[in-house]
Amino acid sequence: MSLNGNAGRVDILHGITLDVIRGESLGLVGPSGSGKSSLLMLMGGLEMATGGTILALGQDLTAMNEDALARFRRDHMGVVFQSFHLIPTMTALENVATPLELAGVKDAFTRARAELEAVGLGARADHYPAQLSGGEQQRVALARALAPRPQILLADEPTGNLDAANGAAIVELLFGLRDRHGATLVLVTHSDELAARCDRVIRLHDGRLAPEAQRDAAE
Repeated sequence: MSLNGNAGRVDILHGITLDVIRGESLGLVGPSGSGKSSLLMLMGGLEMATGGTILALGQDLTAMNEDALARFRRDHMGVVFQSFHLIPTMTALENVATPLELAGVKDAFTRARAELEAVGLGARADHYPAQLSGGEQQRVALARALAPRPQILLADEPTGNLDAANGAAIVELLFGLRDRHGATLVLVTHSDELAARCDRVIRLHDGRLAPEAQRDAAE
């Protein structure tokens, strides 16, 4: 598959066939530049492929326009990035509640506060991102991703900007909340130890599935 971006067409992924079972946790590992994050972006409809088909919950993401993809993500997906992507002018509570409001959830702020409590930030709900540590900001991002109760959770190096202690805490929260919500989890990580927490691990190299990953995908 290729990606179309501002720099034009870039060949990144090649001949990938991969099935993700509903409810499983899947770790994507490989060296830098292997295509892990690109694959995750395609799976979330955040990048457009020039070939192939991407099906999620029975829907063909490659046949959707940007508005339809945005609605699909809003209704079915949660995404956590290495960078927190919080809105700096909104409190932690408002950051978590905003996607719920956009989805038409009537008790958006009540649910948002409950999710902040679940990640240990109930007392920090009225603080702005600049008043929070990196670990706290990632907790807010995790609460925001899971508050809509998505069926699919995508996480791209969620501990990459954190120290070891905060990273370990986020990992425990990520898997604990994922289990509580029952979401399918796709996790990109450089850490084999973190990937081993997943039900299955897929390794990429130079935009292709490693031989053992190809066997797993075919089984």
